Amino acid sequence: MAEPVFTGGCQCGAVRYSWGAALVSVPGAQLAWTCGRPAEFRSSAIVARGFCASCGTPLHMKEDGDPIFEIAIGTLDNPELAPPTEQAGVEAELSWFKSMPDLPRQRTQDYRTLEDLAKLRSLQHPDHDTRDWPPSKSSP
Repeated sequence: MAEPVFTGGCQCGAVRYSWGAALVSVPGAQLAWTCGRPAEFRSSAIVARGFCASCGTPLHMKEDGDPIFEIAIGTLDNPELAPPTEQAGVEAELSWFKSMPDLPRQRTQDYRTLEDLAKLRSLQHPDHDTRDWPPSKSSP
């Protein structure tokens, strides 16, 4: 992974609305798309938001004229390599945000039945390169 310019969360309304997750800022010259190129949507006069045209996953935000891409950390092949180091846009932080570490925690299997879990089949691109995408309907 390229050396990040920023890793963290942004509390501003625009980022919260578009993906609500941590992000990593990477110079475009150091960025490699491994499965096609993102489709883009102009979310304002100066911002383009990239997403996967096959599955709709939000991927990035980029301001016109800025070489930096803001990438959703969860879309990285190894998100553990980009732990948050700071927060931005804190003036728009939601009042309950700081209480999140104190909330009860549960695993997916704690609230889904085994039958439900067996039905779950992600249609999003996996966190590794694939020869063919999207998978055929008969793929597991």
